[in-house]
Amino acid sequence: MYRFLLTPRWLALHVVVLLVIPAFVFLGRWQFGRFEERSANSERVTANIEAAPVPLDRLAVPGQPVRQDDRFRKVAVSGTYDPAHALLVRRRPQEGQNGFYVLTPLVTVTGTAVIVNRGWVKAAATADATPDVPAPPTGQVNVTGRLRLSETEESSGIRDRSGLPAGQVLLINADKIGKGLPYRLVGGYVELTEQAPEPAAAPAPVPAPDVGAGGGLNLAYGVQWWLFIGIALAGWVLLIRREVAERKAAERPKESVTTAD
Repeated sequence: MYRFLLTPRWLALHVVVLLVIPAFVFLGRWQFGRFEERSANSERVTANIEAAPVPLDRLAVPGQPVRQDDRFRKVAVSGTYDPAHALLVRRRPQEGQNGFYVLTPLVTVTGTAVIVNRGWVKAAATADATPDVPAPPTGQVNVTGRLRLSETEESSGIRDRSGLPAGQVLLINADKIGKGLPYRLVGGYVELTEQAPEPAAAPAPVPAPDVGAGGGLNLAYGVQWWLFIGIALAGWVLLIRREVAERKAAERPKESVTTAD
């Protein structure tokens, strides 16, 4: 009755099932791994955002990149803004509008500096036109903000290029920007959240990062792939049982004819 399972058509089906099941296992495990990674990242970023500010020099120094675990950690630093070396970062939409981030180095009493992203301004009528940018406070300023890693093409998805208007960049990269400055920059940059004294006018604040659901979709996808394993096995068994039932039904008339004779 079950010798049909060794026919070429059924052998091909067995091979497909044997290939599909480990593939679904792998995909499910991969999604569960992504869930764990994203959940850990979400917890780390949330903790860093909610933590009390620490001095910048505890987490960022010249010549060294910011650690991944220190992303979005609140830091505090004092110094004097250097508007002569301010920059605008192109292609930074916010709330559905195209615009620029405003970067201004903050020089500390030690002679080193940090790039401060003071916020966002709306783009001018054309991409190459200079937008209206509120001036930074003068004199000593106390800045609090989120510590960020320097951007790269890989981390940002933005392709860097030359030939931009003077004073404009595409990436916030401390190493690259620091080459044109008369002082050393610490790694990464600070995304401004508070400063004292507060200026009369300032760029719009950059929103806090959206930590998302911590990989909840990956968890759902992982469960989905493993459910597919059950569906594949159930479908395989169902096809076999249906084939057996059809073969039995085809043999019954022959048995009835033999009995009548």
